[in-house]
Amino acid sequence: MLPRCAFSVCHVLMLVLCLSAAEDFDWTKNDHGSFYYGTFPAGFSWGAGSSAYQTEGAWDKDGKGLSIWDVFSHKKGKIQQNETGDSSCEGYYKVKDDVSLMKELKLNHYRFSISWPRLLPTGIKSDHINEKGIQHYDQLIDHLLENKITPIVTLYHWDLPQVLQEKYGGWQNISMVNHFNEFANLCFERFGNRVKYWITFNNPWSVAVEGYETGEHAPGLKLRGTGAYRAAHHIIKAHAKVWHTYDTQWRAKQKGLVGISLSGDWGEPVDISNQKDIEAAERYVQFYLGWFATPIFHGDYPQVMKDFIGRKSVQQGLGTSRLPTFSPQEKSYIKGTCDFLGVGHFTTRYITQKNNPSGRSSSSSYFSDRDLAELVDPRWPDPGSEWLYSVPWGFRRLLNFVKTQYGNPMIYVTENGVSEKMLCTELCDDWRIQYYKDYINEMLKAIKDGVNVKGYTAWSLLDKFEWDEGYSERFGLYYVDFRNKNKPRYPKASVQFYKRVISSNGFPNQREVENWRRKAVETCSSSNQLLAADPLTSHMEMVTEIVVPTVCTLSILLSAIFLMFLLRRRN
Repeated sequence: MLPRCAFSVCHVLMLVLCLSAAEDFDWTKNDHGSFYYGTFPAGFSWGAGSSAYQTEGAWDKDGKGLSIWDVFSHKKGKIQQNETGDSSCEGYYKVKDDVSLMKELKLNHYRFSISWPRLLPTGIKSDHINEKGIQHYDQLIDHLLENKITPIVTLYHWDLPQVLQEKYGGWQNISMVNHFNEFANLCFERFGNRVKYWITFNNPWSVAVEGYETGEHAPGLKLRGTGAYRAAHHIIKAHAKVWHTYDTQWRAKQKGLVGISLSGDWGEPVDISNQKDIEAAERYVQFYLGWFATPIFHGDYPQVMKDFIGRKSVQQGLGTSRLPTFSPQEKSYIKGTCDFLGVGHFTTRYITQKNNPSGRSSSSSYFSDRDLAELVDPRWPDPGSEWLYSVPWGFRRLLNFVKTQYGNPMIYVTENGVSEKMLCTELCDDWRIQYYKDYINEMLKAIKDGVNVKGYTAWSLLDKFEWDEGYSERFGLYYVDFRNKNKPRYPKASVQFYKRVISSNGFPNQREVENWRRKAVETCSSSNQLLAADPLTSHMEMVTEIVVPTVCTLSILLSAIFLMFLLRRRN
């Protein structure tokens, strides 16, 4: 018996050593590598996404209450060109049209969010349930399932009911935890017989930092150094409560999964041989993704956040840390509240150490707490949003970081895509094809590395309202003509490319993939294709004049002026 027991102890010891080794991410190894031709595992799920406020429109129709974004976008100077999401894509009225686009793309899943104030106009269940709002999402869910598209439903994509902001201070107040749980419970009750994938929060980093620290987003508060941490603290508690509600009340009968979608840019050390840069890069990722993921997977905030914010709080003469604390009971309650992790990722930064002043006279902020500087390589492509550079290898690095830090959880990529920011109406989005090709390939390499990625969501299905940027940036696979009251949709070249990636479940070989790209660009150049997605033939003539690939109004005007100049010179 003794040798057998010794073998068991040895086996356990080896297992412990393997597990502890898996916790360490290798910052010094960055293998960019060449393009990898191959396919994804069988059953891999391909999708596209949207959110309620960005696409639905109908902001004050059918009994919907005000959200903080309705109020914020109506304030002058908050949104580029004072635009609003009042009508946006009119997705509220175009459910069947949009599902037909998804069917054409051959999507396996569609990620959308439920508007809290559309179901509960005041945010409070006991006040009033808006049945017309329920009917809208019933129709969307049923239509998706009829077309064999799996709904992945986000409960909170930033549109807090305005009443809760005015009455309680929104996510600054602990009472949001119970109000959000009531809303989530209503959604489980009404939709859970058909919805099996739930996401509690989308990118809570943005909610906390941009909503309560910088004020760039609704509700527009600038509570520097405290607001973001307090909001995040309550959001994490709210997430955990909703997970437990589903686990105890609904899981047995509905058999669904509840996760959260966390966004994270990758932070790469400027010098991978410099320990200070490595520590700064890890700090960047921990203050971003780890801020939420570490409590959910391990029960508490990252140690580096506790250390840095705590030390700076003391230096500023504060009695306690500006980072709130969880009680032992809360830690055990929060830990493990994730059936799958949603990962939203767009770009990468180079990171280096930078000491920010932290004395009594210095102002505190989330950004200065990190003691780092963000840099970009000027060679990185940046076709759209000023923050979004195409750095595909950072995606693989982030996914591997998640694997090592959080025990290789089941991952669904919930947002990944690229914008364009130009005056031109551009359907031949070759740069988007390149972005998707490269980023999806890095995800495939991560799966080869052993990362447990189960699905991918292209962001986004449609051009839409882009928060404080209004309509100046376009992320869609489908172009939306916002100047036309019917908001017709037109396929960009990336639709054809992504469709072929889905059909082949990856990248079969170089020749075929290059052929997809060539055909996609040829397709978008065809004038017949401009109206392929528009059932409203009455608008054909007008839209054809507007939507011309690689040509925009400015170009036409300049050409006309130049022609007039030449004619005058001749005369």
